[in-house]
Amino acid sequence: MPNAVIAATGLFTPDQSISNAELVGAYNAWAERWNAENAQAIAAGELEARTPSSTEFIEKASGIRSRFVLDKTGVLDPARMRPVLPERSNDELSILAEMAVKAAQQAIAAWGKPVSEIGAVLCAASNMQRPYPAMAIEVQQALGIEGFAFDMNVACSSATFGIKTAADFIASGSVKAVLMVNPEVCSAHLNYTDRDSHFIFGDVATAVIVEAEDQATGGWEILGSRLKTVFSNNIRNNFGFLNTAALATGAAPDTPGGPTDKLFVQQGRKVFKDVVPMVAEMIVDHAAELGLDPAGLKRLWLHQANINMNEMIGRKVLGRDPTPEENVIILDDYANTSSAGSIIAFHLHNDGFAPGEVGLICSFGAGYSAGTVFVRKRG
Repeated sequence: MPNAVIAATGLFTPDQSISNAELVGAYNAWAERWNAENAQAIAAGELEARTPSSTEFIEKASGIRSRFVLDKTGVLDPARMRPVLPERSNDELSILAEMAVKAAQQAIAAWGKPVSEIGAVLCAASNMQRPYPAMAIEVQQALGIEGFAFDMNVACSSATFGIKTAADFIASGSVKAVLMVNPEVCSAHLNYTDRDSHFIFGDVATAVIVEAEDQATGGWEILGSRLKTVFSNNIRNNFGFLNTAALATGAAPDTPGGPTDKLFVQQGRKVFKDVVPMVAEMIVDHAAELGLDPAGLKRLWLHQANINMNEMIGRKVLGRDPTPEENVIILDDYANTSSAGSIIAFHLHNDGFAPGEVGLICSFGAGYSAGTVFVRKRG
C-alpha cells in the first residue's frame, strides 16, 4: 500500500481583525446597556448583572490578543454583536467555498502540479453554512477538479480526521492526491454577549494536499495517524435545520430565554480537565506504537484552543517545558480557528527541519474528538 505525504499547504486570512481592546469595548458597552435595561429585574434578584470584561482577563484565560474575522463592524456594534454576512444567491460562490478556494489555490501553487492529478476534495470543518450541496463539491467545481468530494465535520478535529481519511484513500489506491480544505467562519456561531467565550474564535481557511509517496517530491511523510472520539456535552452547538425556528421567533441569544444553546457553548473547566490528559496520553501511546520517543519530537503543531491547554499538553508529551519553537502558538494573532488551527501552525512554522526529523500535528475538540498525525521531513 502506498504511503501518503503532506505535499503542500495553503492559508487564507481575512483582511479584517479585532483586537482584544476593541472586543472588550463593544462587550462592555453592550453589558452596560443590558444592565440598565434590566435594572429592575436585577434589583429584584431575577437576573444577574452582566460583569464587564477586560483585555487582561482575556489574555490570561486564553492567550489570545486578536482574531481575524470576515466582518468586524457587526461584531463591534453593541446593538448587534454578530457579524454582517449578507446571504448570497445560489448562483454565487458560497462564503465557505470562496475562503476554501483561496487557501486551496495557494496550496496548489506551492505544490506545482496540475489539479488534474487530484482525485478527491474533502471539506473538513466545524461550521458548515448549509447541509447540502456539499461545500466540497462546490470547491471541486470552482477549481476544475474531477473525481469526488464530500464534507465532514468532527468539530475542531476535522482537519486531522480529514488528513487520515485522505491518507486512507491513497493507501487503498482510490486516488493519487487529495485536496483537504478547512474553511471556518467561527464568528457566525459565537455568542459575543457571553463574557466567558466572546473572545475565543476567529475566521480563516486552510488547505492541505495529501499525495501518494511514490509521486511526491519533498514534503512530509505521514508516519501514522490515529483518531479518537468520546461523547461529551461539555462543548456543544445545537444550531441546525430542525431548530432554526427558535432563532426566527425574534428571541435573540442575548435576551432572557433566548436560544443561547444554538450558538457555541462550553463548560471550559470540565473540558480542560477531560481533554488535556486524554490527548497527552493519546500522543504518547501513538508515538510508542510508531517506535518514536515523544521527548524527541522536534515540533508540536497542536490545535490552537487555549494557551494553558497547549502548554500543559506540551509539558506532558515532552516531559519538560517546551520552547516556543517546539510548541508552536499562533493563538495570539489568530485566536481559536477550530479545525484550521493546527494547520495554520504547521503552515506558518514548519521551517528548520532536516530530512528525517519528526513533528506532530494534533487536534482536539468537541465530541470529544482528537486526532494525531506524526510527520517526518522528506529529503
